[in-house]
Parts: sequence; C-alpha cells; structure tokens
Amino acid sequence: MRKLAIGYHASHEQLAPSALLRHVRHAEQAGFAGAMCSDHFLPWSEKQGQSGFAWSWLGAALEATSLSFGTVCAPGYRYHPAVIAQAAATLAEMYPGRFWLSIGSGEALNEHITGEKWPDHAERTARLEECAEVIRALWRGEDVTHRGRVVVEGAKLYTRPAAPPRLLGAAISAGTAARVGRWADGLITVSQGRDQLREVVRRFREGGGEGKPMVLQVKIAYDPDERVALREAHEQWRTNVISPRLLASLAMPEHFDAAASFVRPEDVAAAVRVSADPAQHEAWLREDADLGFDAIYVHNVTTNQQAFIEAFGERVLPALAK
Repeated sequence: MRKLAIGYHASHEQLAPSALLRHVRHAEQAGFAGAMCSDHFLPWSEKQGQSGFAWSWLGAALEATSLSFGTVCAPGYRYHPAVIAQAAATLAEMYPGRFWLSIGSGEALNEHITGEKWPDHAERTARLEECAEVIRALWRGEDVTHRGRVVVEGAKLYTRPAAPPRLLGAAISAGTAARVGRWADGLITVSQGRDQLREVVRRFREGGGEGKPMVLQVKIAYDPDERVALREAHEQWRTNVISPRLLASLAMPEHFDAAASFVRPEDVAAAVRVSADPAQHEAWLREDADLGFDAIYVHNVTTNQQAFIEAFGERVLPALAK
C-alpha cells in the first residue's frame, strides 16, 4: 500500500525565519515527515509582514532537523536559472536525498523587483521550460551556453551532488499540469475544489506524468477555537482567494490588500479549510490521498502554529498512519 507523507509548510510571508526554524523543529518532533517553504521577496499583505530569504533559511533548517525540505521558485527573473541550479546542487550535496526543488511561472509580487516587464502566462511558461532545461544541464555537469528567453554564458557547476535533486513542476490549472507532465520529475499543486483538483491530476498523468510523484499543498485554518481560526484566516489569507491570474499579476502587497478589501470571512472559508476539529482535517486529508497524492504539505494560515502542530501530532498524523 502506498504510504502517504504529511509535511509541514513554512510560510515566510507570515512568520519570521527564526520562528519558522523553531516550528520545523517542533513539527519534526510531532511526527511530520518533511517540510517545504515559500520563497517570497514581499508578503501577500501588509498584515503578514515578513519575507525572509528562503535559501538562507533552508540551509539552517536542513542542519537543524533530519527532515526533507523543498521550495517553489520562479527562475528567469530575480533568480537566474544557473544561480538556482547552483543553490539547489549545494544543498543536495550537503544533505543527500533530503532536498527537492520545484519551479513555476511565478508571480509579479516577487519578480517585478528587477524592473523587467512582467510577461503574460504563455511567455512565462515558455521561459520556465527553458530554465528547466538549463538547470538540468548544469546538474549533469555540462558546460552551458544558452541564448533564448534567458541567456547563459559559459556556466558549469563544479560542486554537484551524487544524484541531482528531484525537479518538480508547479501547476494550478489543468492546462499547466498537462505541460508539466512532459518535463518535470513530478507535480506540485495546491488545494482547490475537488473536481478541479481531480482534473489537474488527470491532465498531469495524461500529459506524461503517469507514475511520477504528486505533491499537494493544502491551506487550512486550525485553532482550538473555530471562531479564532476563521478570523485569522480572513486576516492572514483573504488576499489569496482572488483568481490565480490576478494573483500572478499584482505587484505590491497594498495591491493585494485593495483587491481583497471586499472579501468576507465566508469567502475565505470557501477556499481555506477552516475547522477546530482534528478529525475533520484528517477526513479532508484522506480525500486528498484518494486522488493519488504521495505527499501533502499542510499550511496552517493562522499564526498559532504551536497549537496546530501539537493537535496534528497527537491526533491527525497517527490516525493517517494506520
């Protein structure tokens, strides 16, 4: 029987990196099987108020725990793909088998800082696939010169792991998932409506992803008091319930705050799993697993990470392990 891995998501937009380091240690002690983190230059909202540098933090987190870690980034803008290839290769050499990388087409929120015009989705997708080719070539030890949507001149990685890290493709829509199936080692996507999520899985498999691992990041709001969970979900995450295309095109936290000014708590509850009942969260995760996901990373969007980790460690993780 396929074993489901439940991981912890560290949100750099919401919490200081020092706090997140404490939380991943706690998550390991509670029984979480791995962790992943966001990679942001700016938070989604002024209320979140953090944006630690993921790559500095990842080295510390890998050293502080025995968990596997991964992150999602968008090469080709603020990160040159050769730099990402080097950063990932270094972590994979230091911590063999414990680091994976996912790449996606990105959001203007993080990438606009270079001053480059933010391209449309089709152009971003094409650039992403070029970057994937560059990264893989560098991991193979090749001398890379590439002139296309991104330019690489005489790059070679001298420090490489014995085996390259797994390169996942990030997709929210079914169409993107189908393309990811062709070039990625696996899929990472986010929780959404069950029918939409089922379609993402189907298109990924049909597009070339059959037999490849699939990873899901789920957004929940847990607090022992459900009213607090809903209030914090609305305060912390209402900027993220707008459409994915708009989400990718807004450039500043204040733009997100303005776009979400009319979002109600019940609107957030339709996109984030709000419950004070660990058994309900267990049931939701079982439904996700039934779609074929190999690993699920749980992002509790409230600030009470300690209560969330303890509740899941005591009641949810042991139940799912049976």
